Amino acid sequence: MNFLNKIVLVTGAANGIGRGIALEYAKKGATVLVADIDILKAKDTVAQIENDGGTAFAYEVNVRNASEVVELFNVLKNQFGGLDILINNEGVSRWKSPYELDVEEWDEIINTNLRGVFLCSREAAKIMRQSGGGSIVNIASTRAIMSEPNSEAYAASKGGIVALTHAMAASFAPDHIQVNCISPGWIETGDYSQLSEKDHKQHFSQRVGKPEDIAKACMYLTQSDNQFVNGVNLIVDGGMTRKMIYEE
Repeated sequence: MNFLNKIVLVTGAANGIGRGIALEYAKKGATVLVADIDILKAKDTVAQIENDGGTAFAYEVNVRNASEVVELFNVLKNQFGGLDILINNEGVSRWKSPYELDVEEWDEIINTNLRGVFLCSREAAKIMRQSGGGSIVNIASTRAIMSEPNSEAYAASKGGIVALTHAMAASFAPDHIQVNCISPGWIETGDYSQLSEKDHKQHFSQRVGKPEDIAKACMYLTQSDNQFVNGVNLIVDGGMTRKMIYEE
């Protein structure tokens, strides 16, 4: 997969999965635009890309804020003239009983995870249609289709992303913009060496996932000659959601 001369924007790329996605696109030749509310960590991602010989730029944005999102894309259009790929990865979570979750906490999660995807996708699509098309990938979660207790707001936001994905795929199709989403399972963004054998054995793939697993899925979905995959939710979880579990 070669992304030479492609302009790729990754939100939430200061750390975790987003950082991993940004690094992998840079390795494949893309110019990577690293957007995050934490500009210092975003600049750290850029520094790592540049140390590896790649090209990247950092931008501060709160994706909940419509005016900030519009301003970001205006800057990008003026600076680069176009945008080929958008990866909507920005997200927050809060694990709290629905009896205690207040409306401000609910709104924070919904507005960041779901509203942010819509705002960024809308502005990206305006740019993409002027240059003949592009590709958008939204990072959802397997928690859109399965749950643990106290995850209502997060699950709702990720389920909304899955639905928003196929809706935008339909709306943006006439402008040759494909929209897909990825639902990661357990992706370890901390110290991988601290995981136990039991952790790994929960997966058909016999290991816990890594950020580069999600990056590879993004690249598959955004290859210029792979336009027939559109409006899908690609589950990347090592088979965990397909594993039948009985209590002993």
